[in-house]
Amino acid sequence: MLLALQWAHPVLAGPEGRIAVIDGDTIEINGVRVRLHGIDAPERDQTCSRGEGVSWDCGAWVTREVRRLFEGRIGQCEARGTDRYGRTIGRCMVEAEDMAAVIVRSGLAEAYLKYSRDYLDAEKAAQVAGRGIFSGPMASPEDHRAGRVGTEAIPDGCPIKGNISSGGRIYHMPGQADYGRTRIAEARGERWFCSEAEARAAGWRRARR
Repeated sequence: MLLALQWAHPVLAGPEGRIAVIDGDTIEINGVRVRLHGIDAPERDQTCSRGEGVSWDCGAWVTREVRRLFEGRIGQCEARGTDRYGRTIGRCMVEAEDMAAVIVRSGLAEAYLKYSRDYLDAEKAAQVAGRGIFSGPMASPEDHRAGRVGTEAIPDGCPIKGNISSGGRIYHMPGQADYGRTRIAEARGERWFCSEAEARAAGWRRARR
């Protein structure tokens, strides 16, 4: 089967049928709850920022958008195991389209790099276009679940994070993969920037992802 040949790990037959959307990365088919492999969407109670302190309910919006795209359509999933909540982890297709790829490309979820790099290109396309959750600053869903949010205030109009690491002086733009988990320690010389031009002029380079 072509799909099996494309995947790096063995897959098993999963549920097939009409989709009920639970949230941005979880669906139910014929009573089987499926957590989509390789992506992570904002939690339903999560908020994002449009910059300058303006927040919006991105988690609830993402759930509505995924429902608009897939609710009631016929999906076919292949399983890759189960998670700690007993949900099937799977990749699901709708009319030959990978659901997870559509969701990430539409700016509705991040590529979950902790588990897969399959959707990194889709995420980069959404970031470049500034779609959905990539239109402004957002804590990663993983940080939100762990309660690691709200610990630092973004200066008005200066949301770019200048981080010092083993890779040197790197700045992270809102929407980039590591933005949410990056913390600024000013005592170490890290700082906020108001524009990319300002960051580059100070000798910092943009993060690769």
